Amino acid sequence: MHALATLIDTIITIYIYLLVGSAILSWLTAFNVVNVQNKVVYTVVSLLYRVTEPVLRPIRRIIPNLGGIDISPIILILLLYFIRDLVLDNLFY
Repeated sequence: MHALATLIDTIITIYIYLLVGSAILSWLTAFNVVNVQNKVVYTVVSLLYRVTEPVLRPIRRIIPNLGGIDISPIILILLLYFIRDLVLDNLFY
């Protein structure tokens, strides 16, 4: 059971890192710090978008528009921490 708990924890942690990376890269792209015409940058942006967008889209539909501020990654990170703690606590009891 310890191996399963470690695997779940690792997967959720990696996904949280991908969410943070996606948010930072979207800011850098919006402020023209990163050029998406570069093939490597485009590949990374595309990969992060494909991995994170299917999970963020339903959250964006539920929360109201805050005038250009997207808090859906924050909500998803909090939800992932809650799920991780809930699953890990129930695996050990």
